[in-house]
Amino acid sequence: MTIDVGRLEDQLLHMSSDGAPGREFCDAISELARTGRFEQLRPVLPCIVYDELWARYQQDPAAFVSGWRMLAQEMRQGFVQHARQRLTSLTRLQHAGNGNTTPAWQAIQRALDGQQNDLLRAAFAMELLELVEPAVLRATHLRECVVASPSSEEADRYLDEATRCYFFGLFTACAVMCRSVLEEAIKQKLPAPLTRLIRTRYRNAATLGNLLHEVNNNMNLTGIDGDFPRVANLVNDTGKKAVHQGLLSEDEARLCLQGARQALQLLLRN
Repeated sequence: MTIDVGRLEDQLLHMSSDGAPGREFCDAISELARTGRFEQLRPVLPCIVYDELWARYQQDPAAFVSGWRMLAQEMRQGFVQHARQRLTSLTRLQHAGNGNTTPAWQAIQRALDGQQNDLLRAAFAMELLELVEPAVLRATHLRECVVASPSSEEADRYLDEATRCYFFGLFTACAVMCRSVLEEAIKQKLPAPLTRLIRTRYRNAATLGNLLHEVNNNMNLTGIDGDFPRVANLVNDTGKKAVHQGLLSEDEARLCLQGARQALQLLLRN
């Protein structure tokens, strides 16, 4: 069965445009404001949206009217695109001192969403559809991580999250989670005397680097494969770069994830 993601995107855009209010809605707001009938919007809009629009109108009635007329023309671009811009504004810092005000389309988004949030739903769907093909390609670079002995539910969840971060392009987060999965797996593998020593020495706050140092100095006691520290240290180095030096590339994230999986296989050989 062939899945055409591009066709799905086209179908989604078509569904989202069906019945979506546009120029008429914006023109109506502009006309009511121009003719002094702003109060008629109160029963139509959510209270918080009405209050925001009323405050903007009071600041500059003429600019408010012309702004909504312009927005009516911009509706040709589609409401989904506006919703995607709204998503972007939610993911980034907005500087209050730069003199910019919230775009008018954000106000209308909140007004039109109401309790259904259909525009945001469509925007998220488009975002996720665009992730499909890159995620498929990245998945082809991996194979199942088969180990001889289990670790813990927490380690499985960390590995799951690290892998999904890689699939969906969150490369820096992927490397950070790779460190977490190795930390958890090592803690589950250490013998009780060494665990107690590490807890005391590092006051229950041992990092992956601390754990690898102790493993390397106690290889006979742990029974861990001798190649494990080398591979795990490469993962730790990439994870530290992700935390302290900046965003990672896709290749760096992939190598880090592959290294973490190899390290787990070495750690859980018996």
